[in-house]
Amino acid sequence: MEVVIVSDAAAVGEVSADAISALVQRKPDAVLGLATGSSPSELYRELARRVATDELSLAQCRGFLLDEYVGLPADHPQRYRTVIETEVVTPTDLRSERVQGPDGLAADLPGACADYERSIQDAGGIDLQILGVGSDGHIAFNEPGSSLGARTRIKTLTDQTRRDNARYFGDDIGSVPHHCLTQGIGTILQARHLVLLASGRAKAEALHQVVEGPVTAMWPGSALQLHPHVTAIVDEAAASRLQLSAYYRDAYRNKPAWQGL
Repeated sequence: MEVVIVSDAAAVGEVSADAISALVQRKPDAVLGLATGSSPSELYRELARRVATDELSLAQCRGFLLDEYVGLPADHPQRYRTVIETEVVTPTDLRSERVQGPDGLAADLPGACADYERSIQDAGGIDLQILGVGSDGHIAFNEPGSSLGARTRIKTLTDQTRRDNARYFGDDIGSVPHHCLTQGIGTILQARHLVLLASGRAKAEALHQVVEGPVTAMWPGSALQLHPHVTAIVDEAAASRLQLSAYYRDAYRNKPAWQGL
């Protein structure tokens, strides 16, 4: 796994935006996998800045969400489709009709998951998938114990994840849904480039296990080690538990032809 250690969360946003900018320059109709939560927030702010200053256009891109809560009303501010509209679509030129997410309000949830998988394949697959990592090592909503080969499906959220996400619901864990639809790890691993973002000391242990630990369902993000093109962009605090941090710094500094990851 390629690990890029930068100073802080703002730098994480800048470097990851460089990766997307380089991709879109090569392929203006790139397919982007969009994550929610705190990890990509600086990235989305930087993308909005670049679009506003005509440094970047996402107008021809497509976007696919990693996951969605089950049962939240369409106008709920924490529905992930709403979050992406607010943080990505509105401040950039990415068009709303070119963004899809799994339908957490569908009457037939397994059918909605199968339809979502087909939509990704029909788009030619995801070129660059943005990922965060939970404090327990989950990616998307693939909680500890999840199958490392699973596809988009219904999952039950752990108490830890619901506690972590309660801050988005006014610190009321009772308002956090118990279920979600999520891309499976098998789906995520089919993207051509995976970009994992992590900031803050609270992510340090998870990042250590995901990057340097064994591949295990107890730390689902560790399955990223099986992918041929993964870039982890992390700040100093998140990197504080990495045993090979000096090596990662040297590898990045001495990379002779680094071009936007």
